[in-house]
Amino acid sequence: MSNIYEQCPVLENERWLMRFVKEEDSEDLLKVYGDKQALPFFNSDNCHEDNFYYNTKEKMDNAIRFWLESYTGKWFVRLAIIDKNISQAIGTIEMFHRPSDDDFDGDGLIRLDVRSDYEKSDELQEILGLLVPQAYELLDCEEIITKIPLYAVERIDAAKKLGFEKSDRFLVGGEDRYAYKNYWAIRKE
Repeated sequence: MSNIYEQCPVLENERWLMRFVKEEDSEDLLKVYGDKQALPFFNSDNCHEDNFYYNTKEKMDNAIRFWLESYTGKWFVRLAIIDKNISQAIGTIEMFHRPSDDDFDGDGLIRLDVRSDYEKSDELQEILGLLVPQAYELLDCEEIITKIPLYAVERIDAAKKLGFEKSDRFLVGGEDRYAYKNYWAIRKE
């Protein structure tokens, strides 16, 4: 297994660069997390009532600092997604190995947040297609899960094209024991 907390992955192809988030990404990411049209697509399940809406530079800076601390604490890694065509961060991917006492025990969880103008099937498929094949080893898992709400038709299309399937299983929150739905899963081949 590759330990993502010892060496953070860098993934890249002609169009995309995914690398560890930096404080310098704040201005770009403010356009993501301050985008009210993107907000409904963010997965805030089990995130202590944070909805990931950061509409000021101060809030965005604080979020990035928390993400950096979370990496140091080995809770999760957050990668910035850079569109190389415009040299800007257009979103992030959070990922972690999820030990739990529910049906998703030991799975790798991916949270994909992008600006609303990137909420398109082709764009999402390219981004996830770069990450998912590497994620099994990075997260030491046999299955990857991601939340996709029913109304997220572009994400559903992208996920299906990559081989994700809608799961009828629930993700149970660690502290509140709330059962979250609308997870999609893909197993390692």
